[in-house]
Amino acid sequence: MITRSCILALGLFLVCSFHRALAENNDPLRVLVWNVWHGTNDVEQGPEKALALIKQSKADICLLQESYDINGERPRFGPWAASQLKWNHWQSKSPHLCVLTRFTIKKTFFHHPWHAVGTELEDDHGRTLHALSIWLDYRSNIATYLKDHPDASDKDLLLSESSRSKRLKQCQEIIKFLESSSLTKLNTPLLVGGDWNCPSHLDWTTQTTAAFKTRRPLQLPVSIAMHEAGFSDTYRSVHPNPVSHPGNTWSPLFRQDKEGNPLPMNRIDRLYYKSNATRPLLKPIRATVFPEQLEDNATPIKKRLFPSDHAAVLIEFEWQPATTKK
Repeated sequence: MITRSCILALGLFLVCSFHRALAENNDPLRVLVWNVWHGTNDVEQGPEKALALIKQSKADICLLQESYDINGERPRFGPWAASQLKWNHWQSKSPHLCVLTRFTIKKTFFHHPWHAVGTELEDDHGRTLHALSIWLDYRSNIATYLKDHPDASDKDLLLSESSRSKRLKQCQEIIKFLESSSLTKLNTPLLVGGDWNCPSHLDWTTQTTAAFKTRRPLQLPVSIAMHEAGFSDTYRSVHPNPVSHPGNTWSPLFRQDKEGNPLPMNRIDRLYYKSNATRPLLKPIRATVFPEQLEDNATPIKKRLFPSDHAAVLIEFEWQPATTKK
């Protein structure tokens, strides 16, 4: 006969076991988004400096752009970094996009050599997630256009996204690829990060216009397209105030023009996520931009400690249980 004390002891054991299992399986997920700039070739010991930052970040996944060939005998930066870390990578036919990860790569996806490559990953606890590295057209930076044309109409400014560049079209094609591949419908977290080469509508608001000279409250179409496709901006999920936490990634290197005037700073490198409620969810809990301290502008580029013209964005996620029944 099972006594009440036995039942209580069993209950306590199961509760303790459950909480221990949660603790063991709830390691944070760290994702680094970084354009490493010309394969890290423009700074002395660039590959080694970039590798050191990846190690320092303790990232599990790195979504890289401009992972080009390293000067000399070494291969593209992503494959080289994978060999140094004993990690996995997927760069496919892309000259510069790479998913670098310590996780197991179960499947790979290829949209466009310049604009998107992706992977299906399995973490240490058997959980599945999908991650894509993306890059959009760099032409006609809207902030620079506003700086050079302060009297431009809103309509003219927005042509930087749809006419003077192909960013909006490229973003729409990435979303279409994700939908046609059923990646947006799977019950697994989906991460899409990279160099969008444009700011977010969450950063160009009435509030930020008062704080930053080269901004307007505009419905910037690329970030809105991602929002309407069901994606959330990880950095803004953690830091919703764009004045106190601008999160600028362009550019830690190019902050002044030749006359010494300040250049526009914006958050153009972003990580978006989409989690469905029928499987374990990801919740962004921390967001950090590297370098945390900018170097002296007088330091020659070759001598810089930080090896890229783009800041790196590290997002830390917490795994959470599903909230609805399958």
